[in-house]
Amino acid sequence: MARKKYTKEEIREIVERENVSFIRLMFTDINGILKNLEVPVSQLEKVLKGDLMFDGSSIDGFVRIEEGDMYLKPDLDTFLIFPWGTEHGKVARLICDVYDPNHKPFLGDPRVNLKRNIKEMEKMGFTSFNIGCEPEFFLFKLDELDHPTSILNDKGSYFDFAPLDLGENCRRDIVLVLEKMGFEVEGAHHEVSPGQHEIDFKYENAVEAADNIETFKLVVKTIARQYHLHATFMPKPVQGVNGSGMHTNMSLFTDKGNAFYDPDSDLQLSQTCQKFLAGLLKHAASFTAVTNPIVNSYKRLVPGFEAPVYIAWSGRNRSPMVRVPVDRKNSTRLELRSVDPTTNPYMAFSVILAAGLDGLKSDLPAVPPIDRNIYRMNKEERLAHQIRDLPQNLYEALNWLGKDDVVVKSLGEHIYRSFVNLKKLEWVSYSQTISDWEKEQYLEIY
Repeated sequence: MARKKYTKEEIREIVERENVSFIRLMFTDINGILKNLEVPVSQLEKVLKGDLMFDGSSIDGFVRIEEGDMYLKPDLDTFLIFPWGTEHGKVARLICDVYDPNHKPFLGDPRVNLKRNIKEMEKMGFTSFNIGCEPEFFLFKLDELDHPTSILNDKGSYFDFAPLDLGENCRRDIVLVLEKMGFEVEGAHHEVSPGQHEIDFKYENAVEAADNIETFKLVVKTIARQYHLHATFMPKPVQGVNGSGMHTNMSLFTDKGNAFYDPDSDLQLSQTCQKFLAGLLKHAASFTAVTNPIVNSYKRLVPGFEAPVYIAWSGRNRSPMVRVPVDRKNSTRLELRSVDPTTNPYMAFSVILAAGLDGLKSDLPAVPPIDRNIYRMNKEERLAHQIRDLPQNLYEALNWLGKDDVVVKSLGEHIYRSFVNLKKLEWVSYSQTISDWEKEQYLEIY
């Protein structure tokens, strides 16, 4: 998404010329849920000054009720006009950073925290952490009351087209809207499972990439509703088929170009790349609670459905957690395949970046690739190759997170504490719920 640089005066001129009636000030809570405060255009000057306040105590993981007043400081370069819903006048958006009552960046804001981690990266001589994601989603039919059903909208599979892929027109409209909003869409297709789709767009630096993911989710859900469909990024909404991931491609850049590329080294991967990769593998179990943050995430991370289960890497096969695509030079990158689209992207990129940078700071040795199908290895073979398992549930992942100072530090005390408290409540609620499976298995025979 080629982001234009805007001044306050340019925004004023566009708002007047395009007859914008409302401004949406958007930010993201710790759960990765997009929030917004919509104001009439009469409040534009207050918005541009960053003087608009909201009640932060109403947002999950932000502040206590006695500390509620927070400021929304807009990132002017995120200004755009939504290409829909003009019946009451055009609506523009600005993505905001959250500031505390003293007009200082609020470290409980995931976007502010990601910028903090980027500054740590820049101190090490890197200019950009580039991210390209591949988010997947399912389309379900709505009922007569516009509530989501469990009925998928098609029976298509990987790269299918109409009539099997009944979501094709919806997907096309999503692509067209994204392009109107400045996204550079690189491809869109039906995924492996019925009702499952993927739309890929060009990489950006980490902050812009996270902004784009949040905007992408909003567009997908909005356009799906226009087709009387419900789009969900839930990792495993359907039992017995592949779940939805968000493969995350990453690379570090310096003024000289891609720091992961070295034409003279093994596999043309630089020492920087190999140490960064070693850091990812070292901290993988610990950052999984963030990159796979809900109970349902772990229903996807099981053998047999193409999702990674084991902490390893390869340049040849897709069974390990990290894959190195064949592209080289400026396209040299690592593909982390465990991430799912329920993650808060600002938090995910923070922990991933910190893990990789720790590999450089700690001068970790290169980890040999696993070029066999790990799913066909037995436990003894995996142990012989020092292949560890990813956490099997959210509770286990939270335990790993709490033991890792590098990952905890990348989140900051406020976000870490709030996130863990929210996730522990989620786990307790899940653990106390009696499922249909339990009733079917035990109710009659016991």
